[in-house]
Amino acid sequence: MTAATAATAFTPRAGGESVPTGLLIAGRWQPARGGATFEVINPATGEAIAAIANGGTDDADAALTAAADTQGSWKQTAPRARGEILRRAFDLVMARQEWLAEIMTSEMGKPFAEARGEVAYAADYLRWFSEEAVRIGGDAQTSGDGKNRMIVTQEPVGPCVLITPWNFPLAMGTRKIAPAVAAGCTMVLKPAQQTPLTLLALATILAEAGLPDGVLNIVTTTSARSVVQCWMSSKKARKVSFTGSTEVGKILLRQAADNVMKSSMELGGNAPFIVCKDADLEVALEGALAAKMRNMGEACTAANRMYVHRSVVDDFAAALAARMAALQVGDGMEPSTQVGPLIDEVAREKVQQLVDDALGRGARALTGGTAPAGAGFFYSPTVLSDVPQDAALMSEEIFGPVAPIIPFEDEDEVIGHANDTDWGLVGYVFTQDVDRAFDLSERLEVGMVGLNTGIVANAGAPFGGVKQSGLGREGGKVGIEDFLEYKYVAFPRRRATQDREMLPTAAR
Repeated sequence: MTAATAATAFTPRAGGESVPTGLLIAGRWQPARGGATFEVINPATGEAIAAIANGGTDDADAALTAAADTQGSWKQTAPRARGEILRRAFDLVMARQEWLAEIMTSEMGKPFAEARGEVAYAADYLRWFSEEAVRIGGDAQTSGDGKNRMIVTQEPVGPCVLITPWNFPLAMGTRKIAPAVAAGCTMVLKPAQQTPLTLLALATILAEAGLPDGVLNIVTTTSARSVVQCWMSSKKARKVSFTGSTEVGKILLRQAADNVMKSSMELGGNAPFIVCKDADLEVALEGALAAKMRNMGEACTAANRMYVHRSVVDDFAAALAARMAALQVGDGMEPSTQVGPLIDEVAREKVQQLVDDALGRGARALTGGTAPAGAGFFYSPTVLSDVPQDAALMSEEIFGPVAPIIPFEDEDEVIGHANDTDWGLVGYVFTQDVDRAFDLSERLEVGMVGLNTGIVANAGAPFGGVKQSGLGREGGKVGIEDFLEYKYVAFPRRRATQDREMLPTAAR
């Protein structure tokens, strides 16, 4: 891999190497054709921290051509060799945990402690799929009529289009890159415009771990529509994996249909958080803080609607408001910070609009409800009580540190409200009754359930949803499947004719 062509480089203040700012195409860091760049903004200050190559369709075409040209040789690489690349990458990522965490906090705002946690979580996908690389399966058997040997193999699907979001830039990158590498697929990747630095840094680590040139190609851009459309219409790409909004996911599915591309979609969420009358309130409160405040609420798995049994709703709401009010808001690089900024001003304005709408319909703010003064895109942790069902935040993802609380009377009622949505990514249930726990878990129309816990994500578990929350699963044993195709070979048995001739005439 050749040295980076820097635009305005970003070097973490704690030291370490600078992050490349160019496009990665066929193992070479290079500027965009025409030299265009765009700024990466620190959401805690509103100030630019780097200038990044702004790729266009010519760059996108070159990147996909590199991936397509490399696919033939890369698929022939031994599974063990691919797994060892991922294992070395895991070790390198963990060795540079502080470096990667500072990059992530600087460009997307999450508290440094959370960023360190994401690095470990992201690295776990590299380790998990390093082990799955050698477990790609197949089958062999004799056909029922005895005439053929039936051999089934799994082969890499081919060049993949990977599109990652800004809220978990490293983990969403490794959750897609690692299974593609393990399966033997080459890739073109478009990071989110707001957070490209983290994945550019990861690319340097993967190269150091031994990933060959051309296997991973990265195009950073402010023209996502044109770059991705170039890839989707090329006929060279055979799979698309996207994490982001349902609206964009639908566009990509329409584009994928034109070339019948394999598709994985991890889309929006509207997670219900159910606290039953017999719940351990301390456990439920800890779960609420985890499910709501992870990443400032900017997560598709965030608790969006908190349904609390009327017999405990007042106690729960008061305690949650006290804990939310005590959280320290500030720059993620400050050790005392527990809540960082939202990603940009547009995101903050949307959160404020949703809160104002709920308050206008009769909800009460037990804490928060406004943005603090000063620089950066901060929003105060907010708890709303008595939220009506017709409030906009009951049907839209909040993507901010706002917890709406709604009382309920019985389980049929709460399940009806919980499932009354187009989305079905995750739900949370808090109860000490085993039968109730599994009954509610089974009745929720979601792909994942947090049972007495506010954290569900794990590299060893299948992540994904139902309804308009997506298609396919990432992570776990099934996470590699969407990067593979089955091939069946029918091979005549030489002895089949002889065996048939030995049968009695009536049995032939």
